[in-house]
Amino acid sequence: MRYLLLLLASFAIACTGTAPGDPTETKITTEADVNQLLLKDHKPVSLYKNQHTPVSKAKFPVIDMHSHTYARTVEELDAWVVTMDRVGIDKTVLLTYETGPKFDSLMQVYSRHEGRFLLFCGFDYTGYDEPGFGPAAVKELERCVAAGAVGVGELGDKGSGLFYSRPTKAYGMHVNDARMKPLLEKCAELNIPINIHVAEPIWMYQPMDETNDGLMNAFRWRLDDKEGIVDHAGMLETLEDAVAQNPKTTFIACHYGNCSYDLSIVGNMLDKYPNLYLDNSARYAETATIPRTVNKFYSRYADRILYGTDMGRNEAMYLTTFRIMETEDEHFYDRGISGYHWPMNGYGLSEEVLKKVYHDNAKKMLGL
Repeated sequence: MRYLLLLLASFAIACTGTAPGDPTETKITTEADVNQLLLKDHKPVSLYKNQHTPVSKAKFPVIDMHSHTYARTVEELDAWVVTMDRVGIDKTVLLTYETGPKFDSLMQVYSRHEGRFLLFCGFDYTGYDEPGFGPAAVKELERCVAAGAVGVGELGDKGSGLFYSRPTKAYGMHVNDARMKPLLEKCAELNIPINIHVAEPIWMYQPMDETNDGLMNAFRWRLDDKEGIVDHAGMLETLEDAVAQNPKTTFIACHYGNCSYDLSIVGNMLDKYPNLYLDNSARYAETATIPRTVNKFYSRYADRILYGTDMGRNEAMYLTTFRIMETEDEHFYDRGISGYHWPMNGYGLSEEVLKKVYHDNAKKMLGL
């Protein structure tokens, strides 16, 4: 499938597949070349002479609720803070997955910039498949919170069990498993949220053929060929069950709960469960294709959506997310954050909505 050809119309003879003057790309000069063009190498340049709104900084201060420990050296960490200052990121939440000494070491490193980075810890699943699991994991959670953790996550389950964790991956155990109950209840008691990744975008479950709308990204993360996993609908059921059974625990379903193809799925859950929130991280390309639908969704659930990135610490990445959130620009491409073939469009969110999503919701949730 990686060699799937993109068949272009016959009039494309002698056209180029690159931006004019780009010396790094190979020119397409014959029909034979076009017929051998790989789908992954198709890099269209928008010809539409539409509005292009320069965005050099977020309209309001931002708390990025979904990032990871991307800085590997002190120099990279310092440079990250410089970038945050330049683009308007007030604080960044790091979803570390970690417990024990590794979590403690990350706290020490990132406290170099006091107040700029907030760390979530993981759950220690050691012994999850043995009798007596629970008390030790709860004790470690309490210790991590005492050491500075302000939340738990990112938990991750793509159908085979909770595997976004270190040092132990809990294959076969989902978030609604009875063994998880003491940990979920302890989060409520400690007043800390849980960020959880369930499933993947629907394209990853579809046949990897010419009808798959998200093929280029879907093939890399495909789940259609994985046997014995819980499917997309089943994963959403595990999430809803956990949220419903733990009404005092705050859950953040990251990536819109991987329901960007049908936001009504998570919208219905938001209507039923006041302890459920969403983050929008790493799903900008998917949702920038349907800006009017997304605008309505944000307007309705403005108090329940959190801004996140989950795409590194590059300045251009941040600015592209702000352009999508803030402007009404149409039909532009940005491979710096997506790698998709879909053109993007701005949501055009109101200032009232932006303030809540960028900052206010996170500040309230974390008690800042």
